Amino acid sequence: MRAGKLKSGEFACLEAIRKKTAVLVIVSEDASDNTKKQFRDKCSYYNVPIYFFGNKDDLGHAIGKDVRTSLAVTDQGLAKTLIKDLLLEKSTEEM
Repeated sequence: MRAGKLKSGEFACLEAIRKKTAVLVIVSEDASDNTKKQFRDKCSYYNVPIYFFGNKDDLGHAIGKDVRTSLAVTDQGLAKTLIKDLLLEKSTEEM
């Protein structure tokens, strides 16, 4: 977050998607259905990978902030690392 490679909050994330600076979007699993659909549609249109992970408290805590529903990663290297970690987390949960 301090390096400026993340955007958090609905407005900032949607703006990053529209400006094509977002390379990965993470939305909390406990976000409203409307929010999930909005991000799913926007990411699909702009061809940005989207993952649903954790809850609002987890996302906020991960970046040192209060509750957050959405995060947009703007750095390719950070996005690759997060995708790898998210896929690893998901495969561990399925065991």
